[in-house]
Amino acid sequence: MAPASAFEYAPAPESRSVVDIAASYGLFIDGEFTEAAEGKVFKTLSPSTEEVLSEVAEAGEADVDRAVRAARKAFEKWSALPGSERAKYLFRIARIIQERSRELAVLETLDNGKPIKETRDADLPLVAAHFFYYAGWADKLDHAGYGANPRPLGVAGQVIPWNFPLLMLAWKIAPALATGNTVVLKPAETTPLSALFFADICRQAGLPRGVVNILTGDGRTGAALIAHPDVNKVAFTGSTAVGKQIARTVAGTRKKLTLELGGKGANIVFDDAPIDQAVEGIVSGIFFNQGQVCCAGSRLLVQESIHDELLDSLKRRLTTLRLGDPLDKNTDIGAINSAEQLARITALADQGEAEGAERWSPACELPSSGYWFAPTLFTNVTQAHTVARDEIFGPVLSVLTFRTPDEAVAKANNTPYGLSAGIWTEKGSRILAVANKLRAGVIWSNTFNKFDPTSPFGGYKESGFGREGGRHGLEAYLDV
Repeated sequence: MAPASAFEYAPAPESRSVVDIAASYGLFIDGEFTEAAEGKVFKTLSPSTEEVLSEVAEAGEADVDRAVRAARKAFEKWSALPGSERAKYLFRIARIIQERSRELAVLETLDNGKPIKETRDADLPLVAAHFFYYAGWADKLDHAGYGANPRPLGVAGQVIPWNFPLLMLAWKIAPALATGNTVVLKPAETTPLSALFFADICRQAGLPRGVVNILTGDGRTGAALIAHPDVNKVAFTGSTAVGKQIARTVAGTRKKLTLELGGKGANIVFDDAPIDQAVEGIVSGIFFNQGQVCCAGSRLLVQESIHDELLDSLKRRLTTLRLGDPLDKNTDIGAINSAEQLARITALADQGEAEGAERWSPACELPSSGYWFAPTLFTNVTQAHTVARDEIFGPVLSVLTFRTPDEAVAKANNTPYGLSAGIWTEKGSRILAVANKLRAGVIWSNTFNKFDPTSPFGGYKESGFGREGGRHGLEAYLDV
């Protein structure tokens, strides 16, 4: 994709030899790997090559019941441990993650398709940081602002997506364990491997049996877990459509629920913004992880007076992005996670073109095998266009313009979602004034996609409810 230059990039592949992937994996229940009761299995593929990485057990209702019973049994002793003792296990898990970070980064890239420099430099450091952070909270819950001696809920049923498999696991499991709950977690069916490796880390850390259980399977496994009568807490990250189904399932029960769902984030660039800095933020906002990010800045709102200048600069920058082997350390754009997701992205992009938006992609040779989609811009977009309204969950950016701050806010808020937004300007007063009017759970100013375990994350409207991360992330797992 990159233009010819005086200096060409040499291949810089990360070695696969640091990861030993078994031919098959069972379910992790009560501290042991075990086959599914019905004996069903499914294959997990590498999206960049379509090769089969492993065969994984598919949990049914009997397996869900067995895992929930193991978690319930473990809850009695785990919740009775002093916070300082629970913290020791969390600190140990965090250190093991750091020690095995190269192995886990390569595994995540193989199973998910994202570039190794993202798993190595973003995902894994944040995974360890979340466990370190919540380990620190485990013996300080009395001072978290939820009253004296706040109590855990019990068994947490957690369902995570495929875009950040290990990071979403950390967001869910770390606060649950710190507050004294036990966990049954279901990873996405296309990315089960890092959760199964985490099960091994739990054994390596000496975590008591049954405190963490990992069930692999498809949506039916997740539905059975959420509906199980002995689950006290449900946490889900994924699509808004599935989130609505879960809300209906949980309605009328005593289960506590948090949902982190879709988004259609607006990245707003004012005329006084530093163009080059804004372009880097735009690229990070929509092309990080191939745009498969719930808080992606998939709508670019540009002040009319700088539209042409910014778009020229953005197009120049996109010609330098490198698409290809995710294990190559020079790769910027990796593979789309699955054939199903690639078909969705392709259909929505084609619809945008059919509706009259102008489509542009840099010259780009896609690999012959695997699931790939070139970085794409749409201009001449109105708020009525599908590409401006629907969450595409891919490397597709819609460009709209505005004249005044009020118009920018109105367009940014004109969406059923409310997860993220970005503001680019040199005026601090404008940042505060605009941010105060945006209905988004996370707002970045002069940056994008910056995360920290101390900072809460979550949305409004159809982007869900509840917060993960920070002190606020404890409340979801406490009986308060």
